[in-house]
Amino acid sequence: MNIQAEKIHLAKLLLETENPKIIESIKKIFKKDKTADFWDDLPVEQKEEIDKALLEIKNGEVTDYESFMEKHR
Repeated sequence: MNIQAEKIHLAKLLLETENPKIIESIKKIFKKDKTADFWDDLPVEQKEEIDKALLEIKNGEVTDYESFMEKHR
């Protein structure tokens, strides 16, 4: 069976069902398929902080791990 025929068959099955559990299961499948990028869920403040940190890294404004740890031991 080709993909178009499969989709038509599934649509018919969906239209004929009266089982809410099946419909809910199908909805969950489609929600999982549309996984969002975590970036879209971050608050604006966190995005700004990340962008600022990336700019600092790009400009060489970094401290290596050992130097940082020496100050805090």
